[in-house]
Amino acid sequence: MDPRKPVPAASPSAPQVPLGTFVYRFVLDALRNGELKPGERVREQDIAERLGVSRTPVREALGRLVEKRLLEPVGGRGLVVRSLSATEIVDLYVMREIIEGAAARLAAQHASAPELAAMEDLLARFAAHPQDDERELARLNRLFHDAIHRAARNPYLDSASSELHDAIALLGSTTFAVPGRAREATGEHAAILQAIAARDADRAEQAARAHIRDAFRARLGLIGGA
Repeated sequence: MDPRKPVPAASPSAPQVPLGTFVYRFVLDALRNGELKPGERVREQDIAERLGVSRTPVREALGRLVEKRLLEPVGGRGLVVRSLSATEIVDLYVMREIIEGAAARLAAQHASAPELAAMEDLLARFAAHPQDDERELARLNRLFHDAIHRAARNPYLDSASSELHDAIALLGSTTFAVPGRAREATGEHAAILQAIAARDADRAEQAARAHIRDAFRARLGLIGGA
């Protein structure tokens, strides 16, 4: 993480949160958007300087991230972003398949017309975006899946999904680095959305599960080529 990179100013109308929580969210966002990668060292002083805060809230935030097993201490190097084992990656995709399938099923039952329109817009943006811009494709992909989860209207699913997204941040490179994967994902997203729009819960769940299985195969290709 580059301590010289500017941090966007908070909105004057934004609710105030404790500094430790602010720092925690900042580092978590850096993990989720790929700015911090597995194995990368996380320096307390760098974060404090970048955010203009003391080291105390940074220490508190990093402690929470260690408890969540997103960071880990390494002898003589302080804290680093944790790397997932092969077994953990398999377990993660098993849960992704279950959760994304459930979200698509519930979205088929509950999605409103504006929510369907938002998904269609995100699908179109994803399909039209240059396939070599992996980071933006990953962001649009997250937005598409987030839209499905919102339409599912289930807070327990939201909680499980949030935990899963934190672990996904530890995977490192996006599967959109695999040639042709973005094009495949476009078709998979379209199949999910078509089933949701048709109110076909069974087909929506099956399409979402198939999408995650295909993403897992792409992930295995990345691991094998590493």
